[in-house]
Amino acid sequence: MGEFTDKISAAANKVTGKVKEEIGKATDNERLEAEGEAQQVKGTGQDVKGSFKGALGDKI
Repeated sequence: MGEFTDKISAAANKVTGKVKEEIGKATDNERLEAEGEAQQVKGTGQDVKGSFKGALGDKI
């Protein structure tokens, strides 16, 4: 169950981050662009965490 939750949160953070980044670029808002990039990195980390949980669950 933790794997699924992490994967959903990861997807949400990646999409939200990409939207923020693109809005930041379009409006020349460097802060929003950087915030979006950081949120995408957070999403990638959550995705890795979920994959790791899934791999452990299969071996237990």
